[in-house]
Amino acid sequence: MKSKNILIAEDDLNINNLLKETLEREGYVCIQAFSGTEALLQLERTDAALVLLDLMLPGMSGEEVLAGIREDKDIPVIILTAKDGMDEKLELLTNGADDYITKPFNIDEVLARVKIQLRHAGHEKEDEKIKIDGFELDIKTHQIWIEGEELKKLTRQEFEILRLLAQNPKRVFSKEAIFTYAWQEEYMGETKTLDVHISNIRKKIKKITDKEFIQTVWGIGYRFAD
Repeated sequence: MKSKNILIAEDDLNINNLLKETLEREGYVCIQAFSGTEALLQLERTDAALVLLDLMLPGMSGEEVLAGIREDKDIPVIILTAKDGMDEKLELLTNGADDYITKPFNIDEVLARVKIQLRHAGHEKEDEKIKIDGFELDIKTHQIWIEGEELKKLTRQEFEILRLLAQNPKRVFSKEAIFTYAWQEEYMGETKTLDVHISNIRKKIKKITDKEFIQTVWGIGYRFAD
């Protein structure tokens, strides 16, 4: 299996520790760096699968670290930045960043974006099929069956919503995290789009069974109802 090491380059101790604790609960191995120089040194020593990179690092800026990474490494880099201007974000992507997250961030959104990048890079090992009490999802064919009957006419986002929830049946996901994972774009605080997709999924499931497969956790988000 490929490495699941993640380098966290962030000089704020509290933020760095929060990221480390959250990612390690998901089974990742985290290496911490608190300056740009230390980040590049850790990358020489460690087989990292992904880098979370703050721009405002002491000694060497995040932009300089990104340039150093891109000289000889092709691993996903997610930028943590307080800059929210579109020009700055486009410049980061042009200079080799794979994604960016604006501070202050939602920790679930960070986790979703990490999963997306590692999946694209081939580091996330997933079972080809998920089976839970009358629910079956085939990742390769993008098909879902409910009590033996195929759930038809799912949009890509609807499939990805069910995929995320079914892969983590005991976890409650915030709307931010679900949106980020399913749409693979930045969550802008508008929930109507996601709520409509959840409603549509429920209607399609109801044509087959009255059993609920998506549970609303009020004030937080949604979970898979096993």
